[in-house]
Amino acid sequence: MTPFEPVDPRVRLAITPWPPDAPRGAVTTFCVEHGISRKAFYAIKRRAAEEGQAAALAPRTRRPANSPGRLADEVKQQAIGVRAALEQSGLDHGPISVHEKMRSLGMTPVPSTASLSRIFRDAGVARAEPRKKPRALFRRFVYPAPNACWQLDGTEYVLTGGRKCVIFQLIDDHARYAVASHVAWGETSEAAIAVVKKVITAHGVPQRLLSDNGAALNPSRRGVVGQLVTYLEALGVEAITGKPYKPTTQGKNERFHQTLFRFLDKQPLAGSLEELQEQVDRFDQIHNTERPHQGLPGKITPQQAWEATPKADPPRPRNTQRPVGWDGIRQTRVALNGIVQVRQTRFHVTRKMAGQTVFLIEADQHLLVFDDRGTEAPRHRDHEASLAQTRSQVRQLRPTPRTATQNHLSVTDVLMQEVLPMS
Repeated sequence: MTPFEPVDPRVRLAITPWPPDAPRGAVTTFCVEHGISRKAFYAIKRRAAEEGQAAALAPRTRRPANSPGRLADEVKQQAIGVRAALEQSGLDHGPISVHEKMRSLGMTPVPSTASLSRIFRDAGVARAEPRKKPRALFRRFVYPAPNACWQLDGTEYVLTGGRKCVIFQLIDDHARYAVASHVAWGETSEAAIAVVKKVITAHGVPQRLLSDNGAALNPSRRGVVGQLVTYLEALGVEAITGKPYKPTTQGKNERFHQTLFRFLDKQPLAGSLEELQEQVDRFDQIHNTERPHQGLPGKITPQQAWEATPKADPPRPRNTQRPVGWDGIRQTRVALNGIVQVRQTRFHVTRKMAGQTVFLIEADQHLLVFDDRGTEAPRHRDHEASLAQTRSQVRQLRPTPRTATQNHLSVTDVLMQEVLPMS
């Protein structure tokens, strides 16, 4: 029998009536036969004499007589009340948020986050969290200073009457500071440029701007140079995107949408863009100045993190003017992975043309790729209409026919007439 294994009740029953005049050595023999120590034997016998034979048949409970760290019922009710108030306001109401709110209100004592989680679970006010992917599996990143990188994303919202609109949210990657939000009727390049201009006027020019691959934000991976990308390149800002169908790269903004929707769900449904803009601006104020951010060191507010570190230096504007005599046609070589690079933007053409020399025609924010025979490379699925418009502009490059046999020129003839003089 191990030292921590309880003594069998039948052995206890044999010890309780032990006669005081038992022969010498009987206790030792009894303990050896039943695998217990002499100390345990005399402890059971002493307890039977003090508390009765019935009490000695079961081991004594190890629960302490009193628990100084036990939370009073009043403290538990305070914690549940704070959680209900945060939930009613549309703010985060988990154990960490409740702990920080109780501490900011000066309540004493303030239970730990583990105790709050147990209180909410016992009270039935917290739902069991679904199984999630461990955070350690995600590749986390954070930029070292404010204005080093901004994250821009748009999310859809519904007004009264079922009318849909889009909320653009722009945050700083380092401080999680909501630098600006903008409400528009649709996710357009004009609305995206408007919110970026508003922030640049107030906080300066960032070094990078991270967004998804949406047509209104950064469609470079689709073979199109967007208006927002063109505007940012003129300022020297590097426009970057995450991998397609990998929203975890923009996880900070996706989580910001979730917090915003939780807040808006507790507000009256907005009937106009102006009313919704006021609600979003009020949320940004709470997020920046009142809500401790769990993703920041020390759970400080985003404004405190924004002011604690000097801003990154603004980038140097790039020269976007074209050389004199440039006719819109480039000659380059396709990389082994099927990529061509134009104006610091990478476009995927096809691996079948790897290593070949191709001719690029830029027209109206679109890119056409032809081989040395004038055959057009496989087109992107999402840009049938844009390519048709570009072809009409390519036809304008055809020279005036001089003979009857030259009335029908092929694309190969156009390229040869325009490119050969360059070589």
